[in-house]
Amino acid sequence: MTLSDGYPTETIIGLEVHVQLKTQTKLFCSCSTQFGAPPNTQVCPVCLGLPGALPVMNEHAIDLAIQAGLAIDCSIPPMTKWDRKQYFYPDLPKGYQISQFDLPICADGFVKITDDNDPEKIRRIGIIRAHLEEDAGKSMHDEASGRSDSRIDLNRCGTPLLEIVSQPDLRSANEAKNYLTELKLRMTLLGVSDCEMQEGSLRVDANVNLHIDVNGEKIATPIAEIKNMNSFRAVEHAIEHEIDRQYDVWEETGKTIKDESKTTRGWDDATGKTFLQREKEESADYRYFPDPDLLPIRVPRERVDAAKASLGEMPAELCQRLQTQYGIKLYDANVIVNQGRELIEYFETAATTSGDGKRTSSWIQQDVMRTLNEKQIRIADFAVSADQLGELLQRVSRGDFDNARARDVFSHLIKNAGTVEDAVKALGIESVDSSEIETLCKELLDANPQVIDDVKSGKKQAVGSLIGQAKKKNPNANPKQVRETLLQLIEQA
Repeated sequence: MTLSDGYPTETIIGLEVHVQLKTQTKLFCSCSTQFGAPPNTQVCPVCLGLPGALPVMNEHAIDLAIQAGLAIDCSIPPMTKWDRKQYFYPDLPKGYQISQFDLPICADGFVKITDDNDPEKIRRIGIIRAHLEEDAGKSMHDEASGRSDSRIDLNRCGTPLLEIVSQPDLRSANEAKNYLTELKLRMTLLGVSDCEMQEGSLRVDANVNLHIDVNGEKIATPIAEIKNMNSFRAVEHAIEHEIDRQYDVWEETGKTIKDESKTTRGWDDATGKTFLQREKEESADYRYFPDPDLLPIRVPRERVDAAKASLGEMPAELCQRLQTQYGIKLYDANVIVNQGRELIEYFETAATTSGDGKRTSSWIQQDVMRTLNEKQIRIADFAVSADQLGELLQRVSRGDFDNARARDVFSHLIKNAGTVEDAVKALGIESVDSSEIETLCKELLDANPQVIDDVKSGKKQAVGSLIGQAKKKNPNANPKQVRETLLQLIEQA
């Protein structure tokens, strides 16, 4: 890549992704992790950091971390331990965070991603480590009032996080988005996390710098860690902005990674710019030491093997099976799989009932997903069950009615409870036998002799106007059947 008609430049990106594990209680106490509770109502002496309160480890969080690590091809060492990471911040009551330093629970993994412009091109992104740690609280700043008040909500304190740290293998904002999409998909398919960014259960920090080729010499710009990104689109835009900003600063100042320490920068979605927050601390600044209140964890091989056996299909395997089993294209399989476990199960049930995977895939991508987006609901709350959609499409396949009438039934089912048959009866939809279709077509041809001449002269599309007339005379007439009958009658005339 060359920026501003300048020197050839390579972007170096590493991501730190915090995934909130889907446990009912916090990492070291029994407080609930439910999102949306009133501030400071899900706290206890342990997560408030009160003197004498001792942590007790959540075993379920360990199991979820092992599953997540295996899903990104990490090794699980036979022993891991807890460390204290010392820093002072208003929403960290203890003045330290329980984390993992030199012996993380997962290490040395990778994730494969594809290139948007070349689906056949596979990139392998290395994972340095994935370690467990407790979350801090949340600072809320009321700047709109003009008073610059800040309030602290400690409900999130102690919530279990798995921090997944990639190698600096990513080379573009688009690759970063694809990596995050794949990572989120694996975590949600496993049920390890819901990865809802708006709820804070998936948070991303991007480390970005440039390698600039100046007459054969590689010059590296200072590393910036970007925070405050609340969507994958924001991650893309922040990285793209940072690439331009770093190049401009280097052109202006000539400063390199040797001249300036790593900095932390925030992302402002409104202005589309990053802004300086502080110089980044190094590991020595955190004064890590083993937590004296928690014993190291031994992870027997049997526990790892059991977790591996429970993983099930990963996204690539799932896409391949859907293509083979239901006869759909790779693109369609990817769309369905990327929606998550609930929609995958919905598709499989509907496709099995309908006996037509392609038609089912098309309806889900067009009608079902459009309705979910319009109503802002999940598939679990959708009014039309998978069995109902499958039955509806089965009736379309066998010619009971066409797609247009099927969509009438679909809309009726969304608004009214009941079965497919109830909807069909309520809408007055009836099967039209071939003799009725033939009689209707003869009437139309008798009234429109010019169509016969046009078709015989090679303009088969001329029957299109008669199909519309047929639908007006009998809304239950199948357009495909009408077209075929019209052409047969013209051929015999």
